[in-house]
Amino acid sequence: MSKENAPEYIQEALEKGFDVEVDVWYEKGKWSLGHDNPQHEVNISFLKDERLWCHAKNIDALEEMLRNDIHCFWHQADNYTLTSRGHIWTYPGNIGTSNSVIVCRTVSEIEQYAFTNVLGICADYLLDARELMR
Repeated sequence: MSKENAPEYIQEALEKGFDVEVDVWYEKGKWSLGHDNPQHEVNISFLKDERLWCHAKNIDALEEMLRNDIHCFWHQADNYTLTSRGHIWTYPGNIGTSNSVIVCRTVSEIEQYAFTNVLGICADYLLDARELMR
C-alpha cells in the first residue's frame, strides 16, 4: 500500500520539518485523504495545520476548505494555479517565481529547480530534495 496521503506518513514528514501537499475529499459531511478516491478519514483540525497544502479533489472539498480557511487549491492539468493564500502552484516543466511551488516528479526535476528562486519544491523524494537544498 502506498504511503501517499496516509495520515501517519504525513505526520512523519511534518515532524521532519517539511510542508506537505495532501489530496482532500469532502463527501457526506466527512473529510478524507486519497489521490484517486477517499481512503483515509481525517478531521478538520488535521487539515487546518498551516504546513499543509490541500489539493481539493472534488468541488465540495474546495468549497468547504475555503469556508473553513484551510490552505487549499484546485487544479487538473493547469500549468499554474493560485492557492487560497496567493501562492502559485506550478506544474512540472514551467517557469517558477519567488512565489511558486514547483511540482517535481523525479530527482532530476528537483535538481533542475533546487537552486532557482522558487518558494518551494513539491516532490515525493523529500529527503533527496532536502539534501539538494543544503
